[in-house]
Amino acid sequence: MYKLLSVIGAVFGLFFAALFQGRQSPREACIERCYINPVAEDPEMGRQEIISLEKEGARAIQLGDATFFRRVFNDDFTGTLSHGQPVDKTKWIRIIQAPTVKYESFVASDIKVQIFENTAVATMLWSSRRKIKDEIVGHQMRTVHVYVNTQHGWHVVLGQTTNLPPDQQHDL
Repeated sequence: MYKLLSVIGAVFGLFFAALFQGRQSPREACIERCYINPVAEDPEMGRQEIISLEKEGARAIQLGDATFFRRVFNDDFTGTLSHGQPVDKTKWIRIIQAPTVKYESFVASDIKVQIFENTAVATMLWSSRRKIKDEIVGHQMRTVHVYVNTQHGWHVVLGQTTNLPPDQQHDL
């Protein structure tokens, strides 16, 4: 009788062990939801974060401050400037820091973000004003950035900028 109960207990033990193997504890599930992929639970939070990053990036361009781009642009970033010139992260930072271009204003507006799991696409209107030989020159471009959400936050991996009429030669 004890042997039969031992065998039945062992079978049930193996059954329940197999049943619960691979299931996360509530703590592990919470960590995954909150820290590993918060966008999956709240895409609006991801959208707002990317909108903030785009506005911060526009401000960094106006100031010629490359710190933002070192932090947010992925090391393998690739992009195309408004006049078709390809750039990588290093070349982009050199353009931002160039002393030849000083903006009076540089604004990202009409920002729209679509999130697909750990990837996001942001489209926006870049508007700038700068002084060239005592004349204020305005310029607008449509811009697209592709982001990937990593353990260290959102990073831009691809960028494309297109001049809007009147099409003028522009550094970005």
